[in-house]
Amino acid sequence: MTLIRPSYLCLLSLAGLLTACAPPIKQFPLQEQFGSTATYSRLFDATPAQTCEASRRALLSQGYIINTARKDLVDAQKSFQPEPEAHLQIAIRVVCAPESANGKISLGFVTALQDSYTLKKSNNSASVGVGAIGSVSLPFSSSNDALVKVGSETITSDAFYDRFFDLVKRYLNASELEEDAP
Repeated sequence: MTLIRPSYLCLLSLAGLLTACAPPIKQFPLQEQFGSTATYSRLFDATPAQTCEASRRALLSQGYIINTARKDLVDAQKSFQPEPEAHLQIAIRVVCAPESANGKISLGFVTALQDSYTLKKSNNSASVGVGAIGSVSLPFSSSNDALVKVGSETITSDAFYDRFFDLVKRYLNASELEEDAP
């Protein structure tokens, strides 16, 4: 016969109470719904290099900073400050792939990610400890400001992507883009 100590029973009861008091794990609905919509891609009568060059020009025309520009990929970003203590950053990635056997039709895939930041302020004050007297606080203070990321989401607006693809088409139609574009 096994004897259970009272302290063990107490710990077991305490563990049960803490488990019962713990907040439930937050469940989120499935975020991805794969479908055949054309929100993030379009076909172009151009080579992948021409499509990516037109995409690069479209992004430059809107004030984006180009991080990477290749024949098959363009990465760009742009920052916004809608309020004094809020900051947004949009990162756009365009991937250009051949869609026809002769390479004269391409498919442009675009995704845009918006990160949200807020300004976090922290105050620091100085105090000096003197052995016999104790500590004395001095009126010297400073503050540190830092941007803290508070959210990140993929832009899903059809209108956003429609406007981007319309601008790419405009750059494809405006001039003959050379095959050896970056």
